Amino acid sequence: MSATPRKDPVAVEAEVREKIHLEILKRTGAYHANDHVLLPSGQHTTEYIEKTLVTMEPSFTEGLGAVIAKHFAQWPVDVVLSTGPGALILSHCVARAHPSRPVVVYGTKGLSGGKRRVSLPVEFQRLIRPSSKVLLVEDLVSTGSTLNLLINLVEQLGAQVVGVGCLWRRTSVDLSGRPVFSLVSRDFPTYDPDACPLCKKGVPLNEEFVRRRHARRPSSIQEPKAP
Repeated sequence: MSATPRKDPVAVEAEVREKIHLEILKRTGAYHANDHVLLPSGQHTTEYIEKTLVTMEPSFTEGLGAVIAKHFAQWPVDVVLSTGPGALILSHCVARAHPSRPVVVYGTKGLSGGKRRVSLPVEFQRLIRPSSKVLLVEDLVSTGSTLNLLINLVEQLGAQVVGVGCLWRRTSVDLSGRPVFSLVSRDFPTYDPDACPLCKKGVPLNEEFVRRRHARRPSSIQEPKAP
């Protein structure tokens, strides 16, 4: 009888670590699994991430940010750069835990002529100089388009991207060979409705997230008119 091949200890450790991070995301209410979910794109999937909830719990976010900072501790970092509110919260946690004590700046996302655009506010441009070492941080990375724009922006300013840290990355994302560290690396299986195996099995479709997205109205208050 042939002996059962032993698993690579490093791979086993990474697998265990990823399961722990998934459980943390479940506890925040951000990660939903083993479901039949309708996505905003119209496709169906078995897993879903509510991005706005990922960094809602401060103690979890601090711990996850510290893990990213520890991974990149061997690299000197001058600036941590991100976009979006969730990623910015995570960036502060990473910067606080990194031994270089880098500053935190953010870019703004938008559209120009129907194409994605990332801009760096004027106040921050003096902080990213030639020879600056920049660590990019994101919460969720689906296509990598925003991060690739950030990489181009940093290099345009003459600085160097030392790596990319994120909570969740789809395994198919290509970031031009830059060092990437993600706490969770996995792809959601997505299906067209007419080819969805869950539909064929008669599993009820969960439309909650799409309904909630369309029905959601931000709470707001307006300053009263002067008498």
